[in-house]
Amino acid sequence: MTITIYHNPACGTSRNTLAIIRQSGEEPEVIEYLKNPPSREKLVGLIAAMGMTPRALLREKGTPYAELGLGDPKWSDDEILDFMLAHPILINRPIVVSPLGVVLARPSERVLDILPNPDIGPFTKEDGEVVVDAGGKRVV
Repeated sequence: MTITIYHNPACGTSRNTLAIIRQSGEEPEVIEYLKNPPSREKLVGLIAAMGMTPRALLREKGTPYAELGLGDPKWSDDEILDFMLAHPILINRPIVVSPLGVVLARPSERVLDILPNPDIGPFTKEDGEVVVDAGGKRVV
């Protein structure tokens, strides 16, 4: 069973998501999407699988979103895709693909919804937020 994560190692949410996947017993294919961005076809497929629009996948913080004027509703989905392909940092992350679905794992615990083994035992995020307590109960 293959799980893929479109990952940015500089992102805490992405690191937490990767740790959750690994704690579930899976070793995912890790794609550092800033180094190896998805093709247009792949990106369109991921967006469709998540049931969202390209605009909904845009990342604003720490990106050229404002300087490119991407908040303006004049941009079409195709144009937004062009911007994402030209500036992969605009693609929100992490995106996780599993045989059970595709999610934008924000917050990171959303990945539990598509893991074959979501019973990961106790898990605490890097910032100290408890996701699964010692009794195995999801807290957030």
